[in-house]
Amino acid sequence: MKRELLLLRHGKSDWDQPVDDQRRPLKKRGRKAAARIGTWIREQNKIPDLVISSPAVRALETARIVAGEVGIPETMIQLDPAIYEAHWSDLLARVRTLPKKRKRIMLVGHNTSMEELLLYLADGRAQPAANGKIMPTATLGLFCFQGSWRNLAPEQVDAVTVIRPRELVGS
Repeated sequence: MKRELLLLRHGKSDWDQPVDDQRRPLKKRGRKAAARIGTWIREQNKIPDLVISSPAVRALETARIVAGEVGIPETMIQLDPAIYEAHWSDLLARVRTLPKKRKRIMLVGHNTSMEELLLYLADGRAQPAANGKIMPTATLGLFCFQGSWRNLAPEQVDAVTVIRPRELVGS
């Protein structure tokens, strides 16, 4: 069975806010970038049937903006506190526990774990942006593969797409 995993790093956060790390919101630029990614997901018909997000404000805000852009209810967003400080291998272990019935999942989280998981699954097929960054804020990694979630590994991945908001037309 064909499956797709979408890895989304949260949008640019607002460091000017005097709050702890978990409560840091998105900047205006981060909200715009999340909306741009959501529009791309909708236009490419890559709408997830489940969104799993870190509960940190900036990640959840990113997930909600994307959900709004693609037309899915916020009730399809599951919070997973383990994503907040997860190692990339923990994220992969989480993905491998997904139910068989799910075909397209979006995981919304943080660097460095999101970028490291992207690099692991891409296995050399993810090219950096012009500035040398692989996964700047609000970047989406899309992985297509055959088989079950529990067997997801680089050799199962048929296609890798990395979408950065600044590279989209109209950015």
